[in-house]
Amino acid sequence: MRIIDRYVLRQVVPPLLLALLVFTFVLLIPGLIQNAEQFIAKGVSAGIVARAMLMLVPSALAVTIPMSVLVGLLVAFARLSADREFVAMQACGLRLARLLRPVGLVSVAACAATAAVYLEAVPRSNQEFREILVQVMASRAEGEVRPRAFFDQFSNLVLYVQDVPLSGRGWNGVFLSDRRSSQPAIYVAKYGRVAINRDKQTVEMLLEDGARHTTNPSGNYEIFQFDRLVISLDPSLYFPRTGPPKGPNELTVAELRQRVAELEAQGQSPHQELIKIHQKFSIPVACLVFGLIGVALGATNGRGGALGSFAMGLLVIFLYYIPMYLGPALTKGSLLPPWAAAWLPNIVLGVVGIVLFQWRRRAADRPLRVGLPSWLRLPDVNRAASAGRGTSGFPRILDRYVVAAYVRVLMLAAGGMAAIFYISTFIDLSDKVFKGEATWAMLGRYFVLIAPQYIYYIVPLSVLLAALVTIGVLTKNNELIVMRACGISLYRVALPMMFCAAVAGGLLFTLEETVLGPANREAESVRSIIRSGVPNTEVAQRQWLAGDDNQIYNYTFADPRTKALLQVSLFQLSADRGRLEKRVFAERALPRGPASRDWTFERGWTRTFRQDGEADTFAGFDHTDVAMVPTSMFVADAPDARFMGYTQLTDYAERLKSGGLDVLALEVAAARKLSFPFVTLIMTLIAVPFAVLTGHRGAMAGIGVGIGLAITYWTTISICAAMGTAGTMPPLMAAWAPNAIFGAGAAYLLLSVRT
Repeated sequence: MRIIDRYVLRQVVPPLLLALLVFTFVLLIPGLIQNAEQFIAKGVSAGIVARAMLMLVPSALAVTIPMSVLVGLLVAFARLSADREFVAMQACGLRLARLLRPVGLVSVAACAATAAVYLEAVPRSNQEFREILVQVMASRAEGEVRPRAFFDQFSNLVLYVQDVPLSGRGWNGVFLSDRRSSQPAIYVAKYGRVAINRDKQTVEMLLEDGARHTTNPSGNYEIFQFDRLVISLDPSLYFPRTGPPKGPNELTVAELRQRVAELEAQGQSPHQELIKIHQKFSIPVACLVFGLIGVALGATNGRGGALGSFAMGLLVIFLYYIPMYLGPALTKGSLLPPWAAAWLPNIVLGVVGIVLFQWRRRAADRPLRVGLPSWLRLPDVNRAASAGRGTSGFPRILDRYVVAAYVRVLMLAAGGMAAIFYISTFIDLSDKVFKGEATWAMLGRYFVLIAPQYIYYIVPLSVLLAALVTIGVLTKNNELIVMRACGISLYRVALPMMFCAAVAGGLLFTLEETVLGPANREAESVRSIIRSGVPNTEVAQRQWLAGDDNQIYNYTFADPRTKALLQVSLFQLSADRGRLEKRVFAERALPRGPASRDWTFERGWTRTFRQDGEADTFAGFDHTDVAMVPTSMFVADAPDARFMGYTQLTDYAERLKSGGLDVLALEVAAARKLSFPFVTLIMTLIAVPFAVLTGHRGAMAGIGVGIGLAITYWTTISICAAMGTAGTMPPLMAAWAPNAIFGAGAAYLLLSVRT
């Protein structure tokens, strides 16, 4: 390679790798939040969690590598254009076609990498992740029994314990409902534990000093008292015999071809499998198409084209996926062969790329960019610096200058990440529209409803990048030195950015308390309609509840119209929860009012038991009045922190906690809703000294540091939240620990950096 080739490669590779890191991280955020926190909360080892998260990377890389090629080329060529280096190249007789050599090398390397990921890594990683998920879900019951919370992870068993010793082994005050046979049994014991033998693959529950209550087929009530009882559990919960079956995304090309042959032999259409085979080759070729488009759009002699080139790149990426999902719909309607459906995006954009390249060769001086609005253009730095010395108060011209630069980067970062989120969402849902199973109006409505959630994800990272890039550019251009010479400290320069960060934090908290929850709930319903054709109406029918005075309630069915409960049981336990004192059963229970604790039991019986555990009295009834918890505690919306604000979630958790439900995850989520808005201030505080230290390297170094900080921060949030959910850390500490850790680091850096 010649010097010009190596020089172009040095300009292209850093932004390409940076774009790859940004795109991949953004796509992995939902998986990190949903899966990593759950795994850690289940007590899964750090090695398994890291391996599971690593298995999500290939699926993201298959999408982000081609995107990064295009964005990396556009950003690199925009810098060359701004520095007038294309003018120098043309003055030396360098033709545009000459740039195809280094660009082609990058595109071919990216094509090979994407092909390796798609052909080998994606099927294996997807299947391995599903196997890890099955293993984790299979072993989630071990060690998860919490005091005064119903545990139903054992098959057809419901467990409730009064407390767990500090050692974490065994339970005190055990109540167990066993419905594995035609004769349901109730066990009440003073002590209990689970014994797992991994060598023999057996699972047993050991109960001590208790009694079993059953009703035989003739209707007689039986009580069996024991000193020690062993109950065998289904070992498949802990030791699954087989892994999950492979889907189309977990199949290799050879396996897909075998599936095609099987479907053809059965007389079924294998068009989906055929399209998947062709896409494993067509998507890597998109790197070559994007390389050609990148040269055509980026090679211009205009100044300040970075933003326009970046926006144009996102538009091209979005346009690439429209024919990608239009093709399968046409194939399903027998209007297009499978190979054409997979190769249609490359054909369309390839023709566009050739036309643009030929146009660029004839009109190299004609820029193609999107300019910034006038209100975002920066004022003169000398005027701003001098104004900062002789003017008092806030804001000064200097503050407006810093805010303008800050907002410019903030909007660019937020717009880019929003585009990534919407592109990934379009990829996920648009196939239903193209197949006629949903409408464009439904998809557009979902885009509007999901916007608050995307803003909630985007704002913290955008604030971090804006502070890093703004201070970094001021440092590289020696503007910060001019400000210091005028007597303005780094703290004073950072003040307007801190103000913007505080506004952003207020926006996050306002979103939480107002539109975020309702918008998420409605968006989930619209998504369910797009996916399955029916709205998501998940309702939590809590068939087991704990009340006051050592009472436990259970019902089999609930009538949503009359709020009546069918086949209701009330269990009155002793003070130590080791003995059953009274049991009431009714075929039907009617509430006196929606918030009333008074119920009318119909057609049932009442049994009492002596202190030695034997039956004492029996009485039947047609109607009787019983005090229980309100009907709203039995039937209500399923608890989901995404759909609630801070105050609503805390009140909801308190009500559920009084009913014997496990609300530790809700308490952690509520504390996080209060602590998370402060992330904008923490990230700004830590970004300012980092930007000063890396500022001489320019904005790209700032973005790289920002992504590293964001990854570290999100990882810390997930680990602390999972530890809080697992009960190893108090909810408040789990929520505020990331802010405390990064806040202490920010304070140290601010005090040690030269101001």
